[in-house]
Amino acid sequence: MNATRQSGMTLRWIIFLTLAFVGLFYVKWFPYYNRAFVAAANHSIGNSILMGTSAAPPAPSWDAAFSYALAYGKSIWQAMVLGLLLGSAIQALLPADWVARVLGKTGFGTVATAGILSVPSMMCTCCAAPVVVGMRERQASPGAAIAFWLGNTVLNPATLVFMGFVLGWNWTALRILLGVPMVFGLGYLVNLMVTPNEAAAAEARIAELTAKSATSEATGPNAFVRWIEIFVRMSVRLIPEYLILVLLLGAARAWLFPEIGPAVDNNIGWIVAFAVAGMLFVIPTAGEVPIVQAMLALGMGAGPAAALLLTLPPVSLPSLAMVSGSFRTKTLLTVAGGVVAFGIIAGLIAAALKL
Repeated sequence: MNATRQSGMTLRWIIFLTLAFVGLFYVKWFPYYNRAFVAAANHSIGNSILMGTSAAPPAPSWDAAFSYALAYGKSIWQAMVLGLLLGSAIQALLPADWVARVLGKTGFGTVATAGILSVPSMMCTCCAAPVVVGMRERQASPGAAIAFWLGNTVLNPATLVFMGFVLGWNWTALRILLGVPMVFGLGYLVNLMVTPNEAAAAEARIAELTAKSATSEATGPNAFVRWIEIFVRMSVRLIPEYLILVLLLGAARAWLFPEIGPAVDNNIGWIVAFAVAGMLFVIPTAGEVPIVQAMLALGMGAGPAAALLLTLPPVSLPSLAMVSGSFRTKTLLTVAGGVVAFGIIAGLIAAALKL
């Protein structure tokens, strides 16, 4: 590698790492550090985004759709911009074969690495989606990408702290007990689902990226032009469908959660229903904490509440749509079904222990 190319690559690494650290510090780490003191002092981090101060979600309407989209957008827009910048930077600034070399194998090792890397990221499922798309474009294994995606929300250390102060540390323990196998287990299961033909195609693509990295990959200003192009392309492709689905879910809150209160007890039917609803619905980072707090205060059973604690954060209908071009439909259905299954298990444990 000549000196000019080495200098260009070093500059790109510096810019990428600076973007990641400064962006996450500004959008996630510093705000959450301060919010932890609020949670400790007040045993609350705000009102439920699902219901506000009401005892039930609003009836389906355009107003319900736009009010939810606005509240949700205010919570996540900075993280979404950062996610798009990082997802496009992975493709434009990093060596073409770097992600494939680190996260491309289909064993458990890449799943573990990706899951650990997700912990400091702390993004909501939709904001992490562009990063996952970028990882898959650079041939991260399906399981590694899924582990990174799920780990952002399920293993978010700030959310775990908020949960302890607001709901009680027994709820944090339940989240960790089931969250760890959800992230790493579902990631490894997805890697086990890779077919020989898919593995061969991935190996060919990795060889192509390696050759590109070694010979003709653009450096210097061309890399930054490519970064802008990929950022715009990802934004145009991902944002419209995302906005439409957020609006629809905002309007449909009363249908997804038709009953909230003592009538929603620990019956298995309610646990399953809330596990499915939680998997489909979309919330900002840590949004599950005030939602569960409000529902428990209204007398809802611990079982359905625990199901939501495990299924609200990791995936949603909008985020599944955002990553749909990067995974097989069977893979995403498996992940969605796995999330629901973990939610049901959480509900049954909470009901049995009477949390």
